[in-house]
Amino acid sequence: MSDSIDLKFRPQSYFWARERGISLISDIKGANRRRIYEHTLNDDEAGDLSPAFARHALSEEDRRLLGRMHPSFLGGEYLPNTGNEEVEIARITIASTTRDVTCVYARQVGKRIAYRIVDEYNGDTVTGVASRTSTTPLTLSALLDFFLNGWDLLGCLDFNFSDYQYPREEVHDFIVDASSSFYGQFGEAITARVDAWLDEKHANDPPKPLDEEGIDEDALNNPRPLDLMNLPFDPAEAAAKASLRRRGGT
Repeated sequence: MSDSIDLKFRPQSYFWARERGISLISDIKGANRRRIYEHTLNDDEAGDLSPAFARHALSEEDRRLLGRMHPSFLGGEYLPNTGNEEVEIARITIASTTRDVTCVYARQVGKRIAYRIVDEYNGDTVTGVASRTSTTPLTLSALLDFFLNGWDLLGCLDFNFSDYQYPREEVHDFIVDASSSFYGQFGEAITARVDAWLDEKHANDPPKPLDEEGIDEDALNNPRPLDLMNLPFDPAEAAAKASLRRRGGT
């Protein structure tokens, strides 16, 4: 895990926006609706959109209409609705045909916070412990452990890419979105977890073959930056010798 990711980060509250009547982008269940609405907000064009784009949930008729446009528009639309005083604190969207979304919801229950992992299949894809509680919001590390132990993202990636030798770029592209309104580094942390898993998968890979001229094409196409601190010669001495040669010295 990258040192730049603060795994000990803990938000002060999940419920400040709900308590103040403030809508968050994470209130929108639909993955594509959320993406479109977010883009229009960034372009100051949200007023041009139908109010349906900002709704938490759509009617069955509206979902059917979206599905006719493209199956990916169904992503997130079949998640359970958040309950009373419940909020979505993290989500992962994968590049399945219907852009399946899995989330963690949180709600206040007395002096504790109750969490549940939800999917779009009545929990059928949630294979581990799907609920827990805490007295304070979770650290980023605890959220990752709860989410990924309850819903097996790495197992999903293994199922989809084991026959293709786990191509790193394609594996990462399969995760369309990993986001949270409360943990700014959630997406980075998911990327780091997947990278660590891929490193293990490729640990015993044979060396990449050279071409007919003995050139590592991958290294040629993806050169590493020059390490000026570990050159196989003294740059100052080499420059002095070159200067002497230009002046006719030895």
